This record gives sequence, C-alpha cells and structure tokens, in this order.
Amino acid sequence: MKSLFRLFLNFIPRPILIRLSYAIRPILAFLLKGKTYTDPIDGKSFIKFLPYGYGKQRNNILSPSTLSLERHRLLWLYLKNETDFFKANKRLLHFAPEQCFLNRFRNLENLDYTTTDLNSPIADVKADICNLPFEDNSFDIILCNHVLEHIPDDTKAMQELYRVMRKGGYGIFQIPQDLNRDSTFEDDSITDKKERTKIFGQYDHVRIYGQDYFDKLRSVGFKVEEVDYTSKLSDETVDKYRLAKGEIIPVVYK
Repeated sequence: MKSLFRLFLNFIPRPILIRLSYAIRPILAFLLKGKTYTDPIDGKSFIKFLPYGYGKQRNNILSPSTLSLERHRLLWLYLKNETDFFKANKRLLHFAPEQCFLNRFRNLENLDYTTTDLNSPIADVKADICNLPFEDNSFDIILCNHVLEHIPDDTKAMQELYRVMRKGGYGIFQIPQDLNRDSTFEDDSITDKKERTKIFGQYDHVRIYGQDYFDKLRSVGFKVEEVDYTSKLSDETVDKYRLAKGEIIPVVYK
C-alpha cells in the first residue's frame, strides 16, 4: 500500500491525481470503515487513516473519505469553532481548492464563493497568484493553504493577497513550516527532483519556511495571529482526529 501511494504521488501529475481520487475515495472509505479515528469534516470513522508523503511518508494521516490531511482537519475545526465562517454572509476567495472543502463550501448559502488556481482542474478561475484578475478590496475571507511554498516570488503573491482582501477581512495562509528554523531556506541550485523532494519535502516546493514567515506577512501589511489551536484540544481529541499537535495556523487580517 505504501509503495503504491508513493508511486501515485511522485509520478502522476497532480491534475490527474485529483480526477482519479474522486473514483478511489468511496472504495477506500468502505474498506477502512471502523471506530478508531474520525474525520471531523464528514464525521465518518475508520480503523486507520492512509499514509501520505512525497519524500518521507507519514502513516495514519490521509482520511479515506474526504482525503483530508492534518492541516485540513485542523482548519475545519478552527473555522467551525472559532469563527462565523459557516454563518455570516461573506465573499470568499479560495486558492487551490481542496476536495475535502470544495463542495461543502460551495453549498453554504452564506458564502459568495470563488475558487482560483493556475493549474487545478476543479478551480473556477485560472489565474496567477502574482497577477490576480480581481479588483482591490474584493474579498472578506481568503484561504490560501499550502500554495506559497510553490511560488518563486512569494512576496509578490502576498502583496496580491493583501490587495484583493477587503479592509476588516481575514485570511488563513497555511504553509509547510519548520518551527525549529529561524529563517526560511531556499536554494535554486538544487534542480534534481529527487533531491528537491528529499530536502524540501516535495519536488515542486521552492523553500522551507521558518519562523520568519509570520514577519514576512507582517511586512506586506497584514496583522498576523499565530494560532496554536491544538493547545485548546485534549491529547485524545488530537489523536482521534489525527491532528499535528503544535501546528500553527497563520491567521491574517487587513
């Protein structure tokens, strides 16, 4: 099973993976049905979750039903329990929309929901994050999760995110982050895909963010809250939902 997942993740293009996963999900959810771990996004429980990872694989991480990872389940719980996301009338911009969220957000009557990405086959608007086709101050909420680590000019991308966010709006910009690093690491001289996967965790990542990520967001103009939401949850809940204890949610405001 692990070898099969590694083959899929490393050698099949992401747009094809997205399409294939729609057919595979119901089969996986049926085979792994149980009571040990629960996906809070759809409430379904399983005997175990699936492995996931491009370089070093992590076990018991990927939900069989929604294909959510730790970060998705953490974000869902934060939005549900700590914000008015599911109730207030808002205009939402969602970058690289994840399958576990797409239809659920689209069906919320309180949201005017727009998705965008340069390559995703399930996004509404095909756009470059560094040159967005939206007017200034257009969106109340922006979700841009695990996108910026793919963008060579992430400063320009952050400036565009700031530009299209309405004053008083907020966003969540999750990234893979090494909190043991003070500074973000980049090295364009590493071009071999296997080597990049080994060093950056994924072949198409261009950096490993450190603690300075939050200050970079602040330098663009955002007010930033570094939210450790798992600190509010019991160890039993963290394990039940298969969350990453100590993961920081970067919540930004304009």
